[in-house]
Amino acid sequence: MRTSSEERIRDYTEKGWWTEHTLHGQLAHWASQTPEAIAVADQPDRAELCGAAPYRLSFAELDRASDHLAAQLLAGGVGRDDVVLAQLPNITELLVLYYAVSKLGAIISPVPVQYGEHELQHILNKLEPAAFVTIDHFKDQPLAQAAESMLSGHGKTRLMGFGDPLPDSAFALTLSTDQDEQSTQALESHRGSFSDDPFSTVTICWTSGTTGTPKGVPRSHAMWFSTGRNTSEAGGYQPGERLLNPFPLVNMAALGGFLFPSMLFGLSIFLHHPLNPPLFLQQIQQEGINFTIAPPPLLNQLAKSRDMWEQFDFSALRAVGSGSAPLSPSMIDVFDNQYGKQIVNFYGSNEGISLFSTPAVASEPEVRASMFPRLGSGVGDWQGNASRTLQTKVVDTANGAEIREPGQAGELLIAGATVFDGYLDTDNSDVFTEDGFFRTGDLVEICGEPPHYYRIAGRCKDIINRGGMKISPSDIDVLLEGFPQSVEAAVCAYEDERLGEKICACLVVAEGDEKPRLEEINEFLLARGLAKFKLPERLEFFDALPRNPLGKVQRFVLQDAVAERT
Repeated sequence: MRTSSEERIRDYTEKGWWTEHTLHGQLAHWASQTPEAIAVADQPDRAELCGAAPYRLSFAELDRASDHLAAQLLAGGVGRDDVVLAQLPNITELLVLYYAVSKLGAIISPVPVQYGEHELQHILNKLEPAAFVTIDHFKDQPLAQAAESMLSGHGKTRLMGFGDPLPDSAFALTLSTDQDEQSTQALESHRGSFSDDPFSTVTICWTSGTTGTPKGVPRSHAMWFSTGRNTSEAGGYQPGERLLNPFPLVNMAALGGFLFPSMLFGLSIFLHHPLNPPLFLQQIQQEGINFTIAPPPLLNQLAKSRDMWEQFDFSALRAVGSGSAPLSPSMIDVFDNQYGKQIVNFYGSNEGISLFSTPAVASEPEVRASMFPRLGSGVGDWQGNASRTLQTKVVDTANGAEIREPGQAGELLIAGATVFDGYLDTDNSDVFTEDGFFRTGDLVEICGEPPHYYRIAGRCKDIINRGGMKISPSDIDVLLEGFPQSVEAAVCAYEDERLGEKICACLVVAEGDEKPRLEEINEFLLARGLAKFKLPERLEFFDALPRNPLGKVQRFVLQDAVAERT
């Protein structure tokens, strides 16, 4: 399945922005060049999370394991251009699945383990996948059992799973690094029926949209490798380095930051998630990690506690990335000048935003903490792949006029090699401008001395960023409107030092009615299949919700009102 036009493919390949790389093709390269080097390793506490011992696979073993898994998927009915929906935690099986699906010429659609029935039914209806791949359980979540229940109305989708026990209806998958001649022959026969296509869709990730339901984001090998080159450039990745990935392998942070870069430079990926700070720090030390990405609160804590920092040997660590919230200049200063570790500020999205602020382009901590170079805007002498392959500009949200001077916030627009072609099965007429720029929905302001940077000023779209998980508030609004004691209902963000933002439920109840407790509201939402990470963590009551003349809730006014009550 291709989403890019022949004109776009021809233009970007002639410019060298897109290459012939495929995910599985690069794996074959590294399996040949560095067969014994570690490709992927599970977190040490894997057994506690999902009841199986950790794996450590070399590049050669990863190649064989993905061959074996691809043959199993083929036997289970998965073919070229079929979609494989995957709900797996950060374990080796998920990474192997990416390569197996790529070898089949199929498409993987990964979803967070936090997604519940509400989100998954929507995605199932959109995709009609050939397979739903999961695991028996993750902590106290019976993932396979829940999937079996959801698939009762989706006869085209076959439940497949790792682990034991699995539901009787599940097609059991195993991870094996043995050379299986029968499997190899079956896979070779299948692959002989088509040619590798670096411009075909390899992933459909999901991002929250303003409509209240997840939106599918199809991306090709070429798009991902372009993103991976930008990330590698920003992180200063060197061949053979060891990376620690603490983000779910379901979206931009992990795929653009770790998976695809690993196939450019033969990098080792060590898995982690959910975040367990003591174990995370131990992994950096024990595995000799050269680069990782960490949430701002953990970095702030380390910067404030030299004693904690000195408990570990971080001599192999070269640099640390962060993002999803403004960084602390003082934290960057400590890491740069006291710990000798560079901090890189990343700003990206599933759709293809790919900006970063590094010591090379923002040496001062105050700049790097909150400003990003205006890549591809015609200002600044920026070097590197990103500056060549991206274009950005800012426009007035009211009239669309381009903003070129500081002092006014506008919407960030972006175009180029990392950017997708449009949402899956959606009207994309308002997603791009007439000249082909993606409307990010993020408000930025031109800033700096000279004004060659962007500062994130907010969002045009009503998206709540809870610890890096993007949540559509209207998704929750719709469910809350059905709460029995609710006359009006909406949610908004409120600031949180650890996660950046959390969710506040705002209710209007009928006069004389007893006000419900937060626990009652969350029980109601859970019963309707809402994912736990989307549950409100605060409850406020109002006489009426603020609305514009068209009757739409003015969420920014609501958010200000909630902030005043803190």
